[in-house]
Parts: sequence; C-alpha cells; structure tokens
Amino acid sequence: MKIKTLTLSIVIASMAFACNSNKKQSEENATNIDSTQTTSTEPQTTVSAKKFDINSVTVSNKSLGSFPYFNLPENYEGTPKDNTADYDVAYFWVKDHFEKPEGKIFYARITAKEGKSYSDLEVARNLDELIKSVDGVKVSEMKTPSDSSHTIPDNNRVKYMNGYGFTGNAITTTYLIRRSDRNIWVQLTPGDDAVSAGWMVLETKPFKMTASLIKADEIKKELDAKGHIALYINFDTDKATIKPESSPIIDEIQKLLTSNTGLKISIEGHTDNVGVASHNKKLSEDRANAVKTALTAKGISAARLQTKGLGSEKPIADNSNEDGKAKNRRVEIVKI
Repeated sequence: MKIKTLTLSIVIASMAFACNSNKKQSEENATNIDSTQTTSTEPQTTVSAKKFDINSVTVSNKSLGSFPYFNLPENYEGTPKDNTADYDVAYFWVKDHFEKPEGKIFYARITAKEGKSYSDLEVARNLDELIKSVDGVKVSEMKTPSDSSHTIPDNNRVKYMNGYGFTGNAITTTYLIRRSDRNIWVQLTPGDDAVSAGWMVLETKPFKMTASLIKADEIKKELDAKGHIALYINFDTDKATIKPESSPIIDEIQKLLTSNTGLKISIEGHTDNVGVASHNKKLSEDRANAVKTALTAKGISAARLQTKGLGSEKPIADNSNEDGKAKNRRVEIVKI
C-alpha cells in the first residue's frame, strides 16, 4: 500500500513538473514572438515614414534620342499614334501622393499587334530594362488608393485616359529620369481588359507665356467693329483661378470700362471639346464669373457685367489639334 502511494506521488509530481515546463516554454515562445514582431515592425515604420525627395535621384547623363525617347517592345504598338500635348499637367503616383509635373506629354494605350498575344509582364520587363539603361529610377510600384485616384480632375482624366490606364485598380509603376535641365517622368498602368496598358511620358519644361497683352483702346476698336473680342486669360488647370500673369489683361478691361462709363459687357467663357461637356460648361461659367469678380474688385459695377458659360458649344478653331484647342480655350468680351 505504501509503494502504491509513493508511486502515485511520483506520477503527480511528474505531471506538475511537465505542466510547469510547458507553461514556461509557452511564455518563452510568446516573448520570442513579441520580440520578433517588434523587431520586424520597426524598419517598416521607418520605410513608410520616408518621403519622396526628387533631389535624391541621381542625375542621368546617358544619351537620349528625341521625345518621347522610348520605343515599345517588338510586336506591341501604342494607339493612337503621335498622341502628344505640347504643354499640360499630368498626375504621376509616387508612394503616397501625386506629383504633378508640367510640360510636354506623350500618352498612349499599349496593345499587342495582330497575331501576338498581350503580356503585362513582357511590356513591364522591357520598359523597366530600357528606362534603367539610361539611369532612370523606379520611384514607385503600387496600386494607387482609390480615394487618391479620384483627385485627378475629371477633365484631365478623360483627356489622358489612354495614358492613365486602370488607375486606382491596377498596379501603377512610376519612373523618373532626372536630367540637369529637366525631368522625364514615365508611368505604366495595366488596363481593365487584361490585353492593354496605359503609359505616359512627360518632359518638364518651364511655362512660356504666349498670350500677348491687348490694350484697352484695341479692345474698344474690336468691340465697336465686331461687337466682341476673344481674350486669352490663363487659369489654373481645370480651375477658375486666374493666373497672376493674366492680371494685366484684367487691368486693361477695367481701364476700358472706366473710360467708357456707358459700356456694358457680357463675359463669356469657352473651352475646347476635351472631356465631359457638362463639366466644361460649368468650368467656362466659373471662369467667366472669376473675371467678373476680378473687375468688381477693381471698382466696376456688377450691373454693367453679365456672365455666360458656353463650354465647347462655339469653337473658333479646329479641336482636332492642340493649336486649335488652345484658341478655343478663351474668354470673350461681348458688347451689350
């Protein structure tokens, strides 16, 4: 009986020791897991906190040909061909925000030629190697958050739809080739049909004002002769904010109205035909009102000013080319 009791005591002690050992091992494992998780989290936080700095990209001195610099891989083509804008803004996704460089833009939808199957991987690998061969740097490769992709103005999104691809739903890859006198941005985004991609090349260049100042007396002569005159007032892209370089034109309109106290005018905004018609009409109306606001701020009575937004309804040039579109983006002063 004593032997049995002793044996039972040994068994119970062994079970208690085993339980304690397992508990200790579990605690050690938990500590190790916590330590591992803490260690792996720290560098991720450091990386995500690092902001994009364009000056950190090494300047490339490699030889480049003519704009847009890069040919597509064999058996692929971009449509439509020769699709360029001489000066505009485009949105390039970089990690957590859009860079908005301004300059000359090439944009196209990449597809496979007849008889060739399309491969996102083949297109991406070719462009990656080609861009890196001229010291281009991949600055971002990720899906643009849907809430961020909606920050691209509708007019800009529609105008460069072929270039943007399926932004916000597919992985966008952005490259930068930094030169001593300019920057070259390249962006590639697969389409929503699995057989195409959008790509854009933008070469930055400083804005050059091409609008000439029309004096008050010239405006008066044109109004007397024709009843209306087209003025080219520059606004921020897709906005009704008058750019500072157009302030002298506003001054001349103010001088005209101050010198001719009986003159009443209608300020009419016009756009090209790119984008949604309803959006263009609203934008042209907002811009006409912006001119009115600028004139009333200079002491002109609002009773002498009417406004109207006509969008693309009354073009004065061919909208099929950039020069024509530029002429159609205007503000007209009409004698009432």
